[in-house]
Amino acid sequence: MKPILLPALVLALGLAPLFAADPVDVSVDKAAELLAAGEKVTILDIRTPEEFADGHLKDAVNVDFTGDDFESSISKLDPAKPYLVHCAAGGRSGRSMELFKKLKFAKIYHLVDGYNGWADAGKPVTK
Repeated sequence: MKPILLPALVLALGLAPLFAADPVDVSVDKAAELLAAGEKVTILDIRTPEEFADGHLKDAVNVDFTGDDFESSISKLDPAKPYLVHCAAGGRSGRSMELFKKLKFAKIYHLVDGYNGWADAGKPVTK
């Protein structure tokens, strides 16, 4: 029986990237905990470049949701890595979750209150 377990485990691990996990909605406090916990999470700010220039989370990467190349830009990211995605107030980032699922991203955190919620809570921002 044991000889069958190893091949089954290898097969299961090999297929893991083929399945997308559902995005996880997180509050501002939960997002702050996540970023402080030390897990290497890439912050994706999907607001416009103008909004991004007015202030953003430290080390955030700007990918404009309204840009013509949004889907192409997202598809170039590593779907195995964890991402924290946000916009201004949660609307655009909420709509983007279907794309992340379609592209089979393994770990997506959605900051439901967006940048505005983050800034209003007094969390650190960069200008």
